[in-house]
Amino acid sequence: MKNTNKLVNILVPLASVLLAFLIGCIIMLALGANPLVALQNLWTGAFGNIRNLGTTLSRATPLIFTGLCACFAYRCGVFNLGGEGQFIMGSIVCCVIATQSGITGFPGILLCLVAGALAGGLWAMIPGLLKIYRGQNEMIISIMLNYVATLLMGVFYTNWLRDGSVPQTMSVPKETMLQRMFGLRFTSAFVIAVVIGLLTYYFLFYTSKGFQLRAVGLNMTAAQFNGFAVKRYILVSFIVSGAIAGIGGSAELLGTQYRLINGFASGYGFDGVSMALIGQLHPLATMLVAVFFAALRVGSTTMQAATGVPTSVSDIIQALVIVFAVAGLAMVKLPEFKAAIDKLSAKKEVK
Repeated sequence: MKNTNKLVNILVPLASVLLAFLIGCIIMLALGANPLVALQNLWTGAFGNIRNLGTTLSRATPLIFTGLCACFAYRCGVFNLGGEGQFIMGSIVCCVIATQSGITGFPGILLCLVAGALAGGLWAMIPGLLKIYRGQNEMIISIMLNYVATLLMGVFYTNWLRDGSVPQTMSVPKETMLQRMFGLRFTSAFVIAVVIGLLTYYFLFYTSKGFQLRAVGLNMTAAQFNGFAVKRYILVSFIVSGAIAGIGGSAELLGTQYRLINGFASGYGFDGVSMALIGQLHPLATMLVAVFFAALRVGSTTMQAATGVPTSVSDIIQALVIVFAVAGLAMVKLPEFKAAIDKLSAKKEVK
C-alpha cells in the first residue's frame, strides 16, 4: 500500500505537467505554430548549450530557496506565505552589511549569508508568535508582512542607501560578489541552494526531530497527546523556513542582482509555494520543479524568436501545471479515491 501511495504521489505531478503541455500544444496549433518545433526550441533555449543551462540554473536558484521555505513550514502543518518578505529582509540586511561594513572577501560573504538567515528567521518568527500566543491566522499575517518588507526595501533604495539620482542602492563590492561556477552564468548561490535542499531533506526524513516535526504537521492534536512540544515545533518551523528564504535573498543579491531596485524578488514567494505544492512537499522534488519552471521561463524567449509563439503560452503552461497539481493533490485526499487505491492494493497483494 505504501508503494502504491508513493506511485500516486509521483504520477500526480507528472500527469499535471503532461496535461498542461497538451493544452499548450493545442494553443500553439491554434496560433498556427508547429508544437513539436516550438517545444524543441523551448528545450534548446533552456538546456541547448552551456550558456543557456547556466541561465536556467541561475533563474532557478531563488525559486529553490523560496520553495524550500514553503516546504519546510508546510511539513509542520503551518502555512508560511511570507517567503517573499523573508527573502527581501535577508537581501536588505545583506545589502547594508556588504555596502556599509567594509568587510569583504569570504568573511564578508559569510557574514552576509548568516545575517540574511537571521533577518529572514526573525521576520518569519512574527507570524509564528502571533499564531501560537494570540491564535492569529498565519497566512494573512505573513502575506501582510510581504508588503511591509517590500515597502521597507523601497525606503532603502529611494532614500537611505540610494545611489545618486537613480532609485537603487549602491552595488555590493566586487570582492563580496559570489563567483560564477566554471565560468557559467550561475554562481555558487545555486550550490548553496542545493546544499540547503539536501540538508532539509536529511533533517526531515532521517532525524528524530524531523520525524517529530512531520508528526506535528500530520496531526497536531495527536502529537500533543503524545507529549510533543507542538508550539515549539510550530515556532521553529517558521524560523527555519524564514532563515532559508533569508539566505536566498542574500545569495541572490550577492550572486545576481548586486543591488536593491524596484521589483526585486517580486513574485518569488508565491512561486515558491507553487514549487512546494507541485513537488508534493518533498525538498528534492521541489528543487526539480524549480529548475523545470526556470527552464520554461528561460526557454520561452527562444521559442518565441524561432516560432513566433508568444512567451505568454509558457506562462499559461506554468499556470496549468499549478492548477492540475493542486487539483490532483485535492483528489488523492478524497475518501473515495483513497478507498479505490486501497482496493487496488489489496487485489495486488492477493495475486
